[in-house]
Parts: sequence; structure tokens; C-alpha cells
Amino acid sequence: MRVMVLVKATDDSEAGVMPEEQLIDEMGKYNEELVKAGVMLAGDGLHPSSKGVRVRFSGKERSVIDGPFAETKELVAGYWLWQVRSMDEAVEWVKRCPNPMLTDSEIEIRPVFEPEDFGEAFTPEARERDARLRAQTSQR
Repeated sequence: MRVMVLVKATDDSEAGVMPEEQLIDEMGKYNEELVKAGVMLAGDGLHPSSKGVRVRFSGKERSVIDGPFAETKELVAGYWLWQVRSMDEAVEWVKRCPNPMLTDSEIEIRPVFEPEDFGEAFTPEARERDARLRAQTSQR
């Protein structure tokens, strides 16, 4: 199963406080373990929400909202995409992670939808298109 591992933002990450050398080294070693184990598919840190935008959808209308965004606890400061055997395995990997922030922090783990999760609505045509797009993106 694939999971998205979300590093929740803190007041410090939203203020643009960068990690110190020791944390960068610890996270680098942790990421190496994930890669060697065949778990990590992707991962990156994100700039504070002050550098981001949101696009709001209301029917056919679209509006752009500039950051920063309120409710730091609901924001994401970074992510990994992992391939694991189970949610329990993902939890065990997260428990081994160095604290990614300078203060108390949280990491959220969510399963990624797979084609079979969509049932009959994911038609053979949609499956073909999905496979073609995945093949194209993996060539980058």
C-alpha cells in the first residue's frame, strides 16, 4: 500500500525557521534508511504558507487566495510518499523518525487511493488512461 506521510506545520516552520545542521543530518540518515528499505518513493519539505496560494472552487468560478493561512495545526510543512505493507509498518517507520521540528510536532499518515478502491466507476478506459499517465510521469 502507498501512504502519504504529512509533517504538520508548527509556528516555527510557518515563520520560516530553518532546521539546524544536526537535524538536517539526522533526517538525511533517516531518509537513507527509507530508501534502502524500498519504502520512500518521494519526499520534500515545503515553504511556509506565506509563500503559497489556494485556489477556491465555487461552481465554475475560481478565486485565488494568497497565503499565509490561519490554523497552523492544519497546515503541512513536508511530506513523504511511502510504499509499505501495512499502516502498522508505516507507523513503525514514523516512530523511528527524528522529530522534524524544533518543538513538539505531529506526523499524519494517510492511505493513498489505489485504482481498485474506486470499484466499477474506474472503467477500463479510465484504468488505461491512468496506466498511460503513470508510465509517462515515471519517465521524468
